[in-house]
Amino acid sequence: MTKITLITGASRGLGRNTALSIARRGGDVVITYHSRSADAEAVLAEIQAMGRKAVALQLDTADVGSFAGFAQRLKAALRETWDRESFDSLVNNAGHGDYAPIADTTEAQFDRLVGVHFKGVFFLTQALLPLIADGGRIVNLSSGLTRVAAPGFAAYAAAKGAVEVLSVYLAKELGSRGIAVNTVAPGAIETDFLGGAVRDTPDLNRQFAQMTALGRVGVPDDIGPMIANLLSADNRWINAQRIEVSGGQGI
Repeated sequence: MTKITLITGASRGLGRNTALSIARRGGDVVITYHSRSADAEAVLAEIQAMGRKAVALQLDTADVGSFAGFAQRLKAALRETWDRESFDSLVNNAGHGDYAPIADTTEAQFDRLVGVHFKGVFFLTQALLPLIADGGRIVNLSSGLTRVAAPGFAAYAAAKGAVEVLSVYLAKELGSRGIAVNTVAPGAIETDFLGGAVRDTPDLNRQFAQMTALGRVGVPDDIGPMIANLLSADNRWINAQRIEVSGGQGI
């Protein structure tokens, strides 16, 4: 039976690349998007051109109150598209960046970062647990910034650190259902993160490249295929791990 993976925030960046990588390996996907419906439709078209099935659903991962309704929409989409009541893997990828030293971080910035990167992940996963098939997988996206401190990212990194701890607890509590849970922590990547700062600012790109053993920053193709591989049966015994994918950043 074809595996179905739900990826949040997959209209662009790492989520998009992960969705395409899974499709290339023969999987089907459900992607969510916040506001970029046209980008989401473009991702669907690419996946469907590979002969795979895909569905896009709108979701604000900071709006916990919408999660019950989202679960119902997802359940309907699974039934209509795949004649199934469950999906196999959840990739909690959706997120955003915000730069501010601790002394200048506002409560609104803090609440938004924690709401999207931790509270949203916690309660969306909770809402979707009845729909995840036994023997399935959960991958939560973290950051290399939980290991190597970079001033200005304290609130973001703290929220990601909380997700890393959550992953371990999910692995423990869901082990009886055969569900493996891991964290993937990318290093600096050329995406739209922080308005494309790493991608579009030569000095910043060079700075992170010099911090990385392989001598460059990452690109989405360094991450999406790795997540797709982690979700495969070949990696069924990897569980409760933080896996950094950074090219050796900050060593």
